Amino acid sequence: MKKPNQEERRRMCTRKRRYRSQGDALEAAMLAGAGRGRTAYLCPLCRQWHLTSG
Repeated sequence: MKKPNQEERRRMCTRKRRYRSQGDALEAAMLAGAGRGRTAYLCPLCRQWHLTSG
């Protein structure tokens, strides 16, 4: 599988919900019932937190 280019990474980032902190992201996952197995990561493009897809 090839690595996404800069434009593809930007598009992936803009489609994801952003959170101010890791705690906010994980709390949102718990409230949505998807907390188990989800982790949060700091996005190098927008400098905010996203949840992993699965």
